[in-house]
Amino acid sequence: MFKHLFSTMNEVLEEIQREYPNSDVEKKAELDEQLQVLKTMSDEFIESWLLFEEKLGKFYGAVPNSTQTLHDELMDLDLAGKQTEEFLRGQGYYKLSMYDQAIEEFEVLIRRQPDFLLARIYLAMGHLRKGEFGDAYQHFKFLLPLTENAKMKAISYGAMGCIQVQNHNLEKAFEYFQKAYHTDPSLVEPLINLDESQA
Repeated sequence: MFKHLFSTMNEVLEEIQREYPNSDVEKKAELDEQLQVLKTMSDEFIESWLLFEEKLGKFYGAVPNSTQTLHDELMDLDLAGKQTEEFLRGQGYYKLSMYDQAIEEFEVLIRRQPDFLLARIYLAMGHLRKGEFGDAYQHFKFLLPLTENAKMKAISYGAMGCIQVQNHNLEKAFEYFQKAYHTDPSLVEPLINLDESQA
């Protein structure tokens, strides 16, 4: 049902991409309107899907009563190495939204401790918060095979889904959100929070 709709939306988008560079001002305005319609449809689908997932999670008792933030989930993941100077500085910069400095600290730490997964996921989140989706995506993708931790896998899948939403690749986003949900259903609300924060 959705595949046909998304296929049509992709065809329209591809047609707009072909026509746009050679269009005059009037035609570009018309194409801009079509792009806005596609974006609105995309946003509505994502919102409806996330609301459905949240309801489904509540039905199965998977969603915690109190709202958990993605950051809270990160803090619970891995205690090893947390007290290093670089980690504490990086975490402090991250909390202050000073992502360039946080990334610097976590990169130093990762070079010294490649298996320090919490630092690695903070590094990925720093890139995500800066809007550096390509770098963030690569770090999350790199993390997945390194951990058996369900929460860390779900956070990575969820973040990769949010990146795909930003790239308007809804089918891939749904696929990642489904993987996140099946890996750890308790992360439905944190994923919604993460997606809202990127809007």
